Amino acid sequence: MEPEIMKLDDKTDPATKKMLQNVIDRKRKFDRYKSRHLLSVWVTIGLISIYFYYLYLNVIKPYSYSFAKIFSVYVQNSANLYFLIVTVGVYGLMILLREKREKAEKEYHALRCEIVDRSKDLWKKEEEWKNRHVVFEMMKKIYDINLYHENK
Repeated sequence: MEPEIMKLDDKTDPATKKMLQNVIDRKRKFDRYKSRHLLSVWVTIGLISIYFYYLYLNVIKPYSYSFAKIFSVYVQNSANLYFLIVTVGVYGLMILLREKREKAEKEYHALRCEIVDRSKDLWKKEEEWKNRHVVFEMMKKIYDINLYHENK
């Protein structure tokens, strides 16, 4: 458990601390998939750009006088097939990471919204209710998790 959550001794009960820890873990998972997806987008764009530039210089420009010649030169070189397979594979990885990112985002926001909805139940005692803003401020400042509102 995070040290900042452990420091919330009298402000929250153990179940609430566990929920806060879970929302932190899901936020980190979402951020990790978000950065991986962004990296895969840029790698895909880079590979596609390099591939089209390679095709333009080695296939299209020298043999632009005949489509049949462009096609035959393209098919004769096996490196074109391998590069195409790698490019499509990286594109597929980008799509897979996007789906994982979206799933992690839904899980994170669902748990965050549950904490916002159940805040009256989680901080039942009068003293806990008065000190919940300390917990919310800590979560916002340290982990960039907004527990004040359900909207992102």
